[in-house]
Amino acid sequence: MINVLLAEDQVMVRQGLKAMIESDQEITVTGEADHGKEAVRLCEKQLFDVAILDIRMPEMDGIETAKVLRSRFPQIKILMLTTFDDNQYVMDALKLGVSGYMLKNGDAESLIRSIKSALSGGLSLEDQVAAKVMPALLHNQEEESIDATLTPRERAILKCIGEGLNNKETAERLGLSVGTVKNQTSHILDKLQLRDRTQLAIYAIRHRMV
Repeated sequence: MINVLLAEDQVMVRQGLKAMIESDQEITVTGEADHGKEAVRLCEKQLFDVAILDIRMPEMDGIETAKVLRSRFPQIKILMLTTFDDNQYVMDALKLGVSGYMLKNGDAESLIRSIKSALSGGLSLEDQVAAKVMPALLHNQEEESIDATLTPRERAILKCIGEGLNNKETAERLGLSVGTVKNQTSHILDKLQLRDRTQLAIYAIRHRMV
């Protein structure tokens, strides 16, 4: 069972999201919070696989909450949720290494898919969000060259990561084992001196690999 923490200050919205998430029998919302500080306290007491954080919450907003969770509970995958498809919010969230950025007007299928993708190492961006953030990621990056030490296989894996594919999907596309993809991804992170798959995805986009 996938255990989800849902942090959203509007009760009706939170209840609706919970119903959408739990329409999948493999996922259950085992923690609910009205604000970021409460979300952190719950993580101190319970084990969660995924935390879904509203970007704008009282006491501690989603960005600050994500910073704390990434630092103290790095095993928890984080999805950001908002009605505000603002470029800077997206960039701030992606720089933290979150696994996805979803708009509240999305459907249950996309939300469930994002939760499962996060656990598989994927990166999810709603089309509206991606359309806004891509120009910012590409701005003034045309002259940057791809690290010459990357092998052809590593470049292929990096391209898949930039497209948002998880390890299993990457392995299937490239005809590799999931273990090989994981090992190669670790090598790429070391070579590029990056922290996580989200930063790899941003690297791939900036260098026009996707």
